[in-house]
Amino acid sequence: MKLKRVFAAVTAFAMCAALVGCGAEAAVSESAAGSAVESAVEAAPETEETADAAATEAALRIAGLKGPTTMGLVNLMSDEVASSYDFTMYGAADEIVPLLVKGELDAAAVPANLAATLYNKTNGAVEVACINTLGVLYIVENGDTVNSVGDLKGQTIVTTGKGATPEYVLRYVLSENGIDPDKDVTLEYTSEATEALSKVQAGEANIAMLPQPFVTSALSQVEGLRVALDMNEEWQKVAGSKLVTGVLVVRKDAVENDPEAFAAFMDGYKASVEAANNDVEGTAALCEQYGVVAKAALAQKALPQCNIVFETGDEMKNDLATYFNVLYAADPASVGGSLPADDFYYVG
Repeated sequence: MKLKRVFAAVTAFAMCAALVGCGAEAAVSESAAGSAVESAVEAAPETEETADAAATEAALRIAGLKGPTTMGLVNLMSDEVASSYDFTMYGAADEIVPLLVKGELDAAAVPANLAATLYNKTNGAVEVACINTLGVLYIVENGDTVNSVGDLKGQTIVTTGKGATPEYVLRYVLSENGIDPDKDVTLEYTSEATEALSKVQAGEANIAMLPQPFVTSALSQVEGLRVALDMNEEWQKVAGSKLVTGVLVVRKDAVENDPEAFAAFMDGYKASVEAANNDVEGTAALCEQYGVVAKAALAQKALPQCNIVFETGDEMKNDLATYFNVLYAADPASVGGSLPADDFYYVG
């Protein structure tokens, strides 16, 4: 399968869609970065060299990002069959994307909208194999006034992710609950979750939207801080599907080269996710061992709220399609300019 080389502009997009800290959320504006990727793809020559080289690799090369999207993989990484796979951890998506595009990686756990953008910008050379993480966004409050989305009316909400997926999710949930995001609330954006939290700590704001596992850490730092709303639940109420954060994206040529081997990997991945949810203490220790989360104690507290899943087939397609439709309506560039076609979804 032919892939076009995408260099600096791909990295620019990936930086804009990277995970911030340990929480899975897009960073800054995806529109400009998406345009830059498109320009680079159109100008780049085609090559099959790296794809051919990938076909000769014995081990499936898989990349993970620090944070929730890789928590479900750690039990497989420690399993006796791990020698069949080449796992590599990265701190940010800008490190992963060029390698995946050039065929130096076969699969990666990444933010869902980044997978859609990769599909669009590589002419469908990748597909999504599963959803591995549902929503990790929560509304926290230093107080007890917010018990429903309606209670946010007239309030100031501090959050990260302006011009990116956190903003689109928040605006959608507010709008579907009859709250005008531009008139009925004040949305104050910060560059990092730590900055949002500092405003709450200083009394400059009482309400913030933060990702896990940062929420778990914040609850131990700010007296009186509590989780007021789970954005997963609020999304499901208005969208009729589950809020998605992360997925496993895979190059189609890697699957086509050995379908049975990839199917075996998926079986192992499913078992790994089940272990992550059933053996939280053991999984937390592995998260620290592999650098997914800095400390096992934090991982153990955060894991139950990180919504680690293994979702495939029609359920995956339905949840992703709804999510992508919301993002596309807010900004087409957030999913790479167009909604993915049916061949984006791995069917096994």
